[in-house]
Amino acid sequence: MSAAAADTGPLHTLSVGTAGPRVAFLHGLFGQGRNWSSIAKALAGPAGDLARCTLVDLPDHGRSPWTESFSFEGYAASVASTLHAIDPGPWIVVGHSLGGKTAMVLALTEPSLVARLVVVDIAPKGYGDLERFSGYIAEMQALPLGELSDRAQAEARFAEPDPGIKAFLLQNLRREGASWRWQANVKLFAADAARGSGSVIADWPLAVGSVEPYGGPVLWIAGSESSYIRDEDGETMRAFFPRVRQVTVKGASHWVHTDAPAVVIEALRRVIVAPS
Repeated sequence: MSAAAADTGPLHTLSVGTAGPRVAFLHGLFGQGRNWSSIAKALAGPAGDLARCTLVDLPDHGRSPWTESFSFEGYAASVASTLHAIDPGPWIVVGHSLGGKTAMVLALTEPSLVARLVVVDIAPKGYGDLERFSGYIAEMQALPLGELSDRAQAEARFAEPDPGIKAFLLQNLRREGASWRWQANVKLFAADAARGSGSVIADWPLAVGSVEPYGGPVLWIAGSESSYIRDEDGETMRAFFPRVRQVTVKGASHWVHTDAPAVVIEALRRVIVAPS
């Protein structure tokens, strides 16, 4: 394993369900595994016997270890070792945005671990920079953690005007004794954002032909109101994932599973019961 693909060690996970196919969920930037809880519970069913879902906190997020430098190969390696320790698999792997890129790298580098792949609103390409996240990072850095007495004060002093985004970002705020800290590695993400077009997080690490295409079935879910997936991305996606099938969810933004959970749940149910 290269230094770029250094494994952080075990990642924090939550389990939903007691029987059925193994399904791993990988969240996006500033997310946590528990963001997928309601969908995982729906897939597991009332008795918890339709799917065994593992909600993963990626490195630098939630309760998982932090890294000193970001790499998708490193993230994928950490996910691989974490899943191997739970069950040698193979797994159905679902990833959104940052987690979607991580899931794609995982399938391409550890294909025996991945039975089926679901990629939610992200493509295997570079996106230029982290400009769309720079404002959120600045807001998080500007919150005076040492002056906060309670979460209500944090909410009042956090600058983000969109209540949904504010709640999403503030889920990263954790109290430890009398002090507060960010669970997400904001300093690392800020340094990457400051690289502009050199952002590693916004980039894609693999060239077509540098790895064997992944031979398993792939569901590629896009939001119709999102700009993350474009028509021209299909060629590259098929080069890496020849068995890809795309579904576009009408009216959904980049956060497809939040905007249209029932549609995503039904799509995932079909993936779970489908033959390989």
